[in-house]
Amino acid sequence: MIDKINGKTVITTPVSAEEIASLHVGDVFYLDGEMVTGRDSVHARVVTEGQQLPVDIKDKVIMHAGPIVRIHNDAGSSSAEGSAGSPSYEMISIGPTTSMRMENFEYEFLQETGARIIIGKGGMKDKTAAACRDLGAVHCVFPAGNAVIGAECVEEITNVHWLDLGMPEAVWCCRVRDFGPLIVTIDSEGRNYFEEKKVEYEQRKEEQIAEISKQVHFMK
Repeated sequence: MIDKINGKTVITTPVSAEEIASLHVGDVFYLDGEMVTGRDSVHARVVTEGQQLPVDIKDKVIMHAGPIVRIHNDAGSSSAEGSAGSPSYEMISIGPTTSMRMENFEYEFLQETGARIIIGKGGMKDKTAAACRDLGAVHCVFPAGNAVIGAECVEEITNVHWLDLGMPEAVWCCRVRDFGPLIVTIDSEGRNYFEEKKVEYEQRKEEQIAEISKQVHFMK
């Protein structure tokens, strides 16, 4: 579901392919609802090893992130698994991982899981752009350096899977509110903001070099 709230675009999961199609490169939105983390090791398990992701993220969100989580061993509390006496979890820091690390996995990962929104850092390349176009998804960036602010938007860690991979690599299932800003960098038409800007910047660079060269032609 996509709403305008206090002048901001807010997406609440689950989100449909039709709603995703309304987003375009450069758009900014905030996220409410369910989001899971997963980076290299998670993608490799799903794509290379053929294991099924232990949580349903169809029409939902995967964030390339290796969060820092505080574990509360409180015997009186209920855990993310819902059983008394087990640990509960608190998000301390959740910053984006460089998304290019997942480029070789992303098409098959989206095909297998049905995720609609990818969140990460930096750009991705042709394989992810093709996945977004063919499967109806978007890639977004969350501004780097805001990991603590991101953690404040995590209302609850509802579950965790594959902790054997280690804390940063595990699948952390979160309920978030007002998570963002998220900037669309690849849309469901396959447009790639970073790649388009590279072409533009390269052209502007050549123009500036030519202009500067005319002004300093006398220098040897």
